[in-house]
Amino acid sequence: MFARLRFGISAKLFTAIFSTCILVVIIMHWGMRLSFEHGFIDYIKRGNEQRLVLLSDALADQYEAHGSWDFLRNNNRMVFTILRSLEQNPDASKPLPPHGWRTQFWVLDQQYKVMIGPRGDPSPEGTRRNITTSNGKVVGWVVGSSSETLTRSADINFDQQQSRTSWLIVGLTTLLAALVTWLMARGLLAPVKRLVEGTHHLAAGNFATRVQASSRDELGRLGQDFNRLAGTLEKNESMRRAFMADISHELRTPLAILRGELEAIQDGVRKITPESILSLQSEVTTLTRLVDDVHQLSLSDEGALAYRKSDTDLVPLVEMVCASFRHRFEQRGLALDLQLPDEAPQFGDPDRLMQLFTNLLENSLRYTDAGGGLTISLQSGAAGNRLQFDDSGPGVSDEQLGQLFERFYRAESSRNRASGGSGLGLSICQNIAEAHDGTITAQHSPAGGLRVTLSLPHQPH
Repeated sequence: MFARLRFGISAKLFTAIFSTCILVVIIMHWGMRLSFEHGFIDYIKRGNEQRLVLLSDALADQYEAHGSWDFLRNNNRMVFTILRSLEQNPDASKPLPPHGWRTQFWVLDQQYKVMIGPRGDPSPEGTRRNITTSNGKVVGWVVGSSSETLTRSADINFDQQQSRTSWLIVGLTTLLAALVTWLMARGLLAPVKRLVEGTHHLAAGNFATRVQASSRDELGRLGQDFNRLAGTLEKNESMRRAFMADISHELRTPLAILRGELEAIQDGVRKITPESILSLQSEVTTLTRLVDDVHQLSLSDEGALAYRKSDTDLVPLVEMVCASFRHRFEQRGLALDLQLPDEAPQFGDPDRLMQLFTNLLENSLRYTDAGGGLTISLQSGAAGNRLQFDDSGPGVSDEQLGQLFERFYRAESSRNRASGGSGLGLSICQNIAEAHDGTITAQHSPAGGLRVTLSLPHQPH
């Protein structure tokens, strides 16, 4: 458990960002150190070259004043006096940098003999400056040693101080980078951790789980999708439980009737007569119809119904279904009126569409009182086809309108299976309509009953 937490996504993200920060800091540190060292040495070198120029000009003036170099030979005090006068001269066009000479230098005469300077020959890699009189005659040279390294203790101490300061900045920057990286990793992964915890709850069956999705970035949209998924799962679970409860309720009643009838016959309370057999057969028919409707609904829910779509015409489909129902309508004392155009082309499955029309006529037949009727009108246009099924009273309430397409719902308060059916016909109609990219709605009919409107758009082949 500890290893999994230690090397989780938080640790990996922290390590990646922190390593990048450390690499950048180290590269910047060495870059600044190299830039400082080279810049500082160049600064010293330019200062020494400037001093060589001024010193050579001053020595040329002194040479012209004395006529020879006798005044300077082995006279170091004279050279330092000249240097001090140059550094304190307020009229100098280019003031000398402070702290004096940082390298060794030599003063040579015309015969390249050393007049002033340390023992040994002048540095061959040093800077050489001519001592030229006013008439252009070269009477000597001033030679300075190479300035590639620091020699003065003050310069070395300054360089070491800068190095310590640089490493101190690196350390503080590292601590700051670690703190910022930790806060950044924690902030970025907080939504991910909430999603992980929510997913664990969903996997455990707690579909009421929701996560906070306040940001507008990709993680925020992922949180919103997670909440929608959890809501869908919760709704499906609720529908599944209600569906199982409704099925058990629907099966329990006919089975109880069958059991009671059979026990009465077995006990001799009721004799086997054509009427008793007809009653048993009626309950078996009810069970068969219920099982078939549940099977059709489950197939349409998962899209497993075989839809063989082709170019068809809705007018003959409606006429064929109505022809099969006309005799039953006449037996119930109901009128069946058709208002159809000459043709209504539609790309769809003729068998499934006829099943939809059959369920709608069966619904009107069961719920319409004798003496009324059903009017079917069809309007065909460029956008698609619209069918309206208007039956007479009794009607339904506004609350019942919103529940007609729910499974096992019957508008009839008595829930009599002999007249009310299984309550799945309209749900199957809705699935068939959606499979054709259509819609089916219910509202109050001007005839006093129910108006069911089916809209089927023209689908591409």
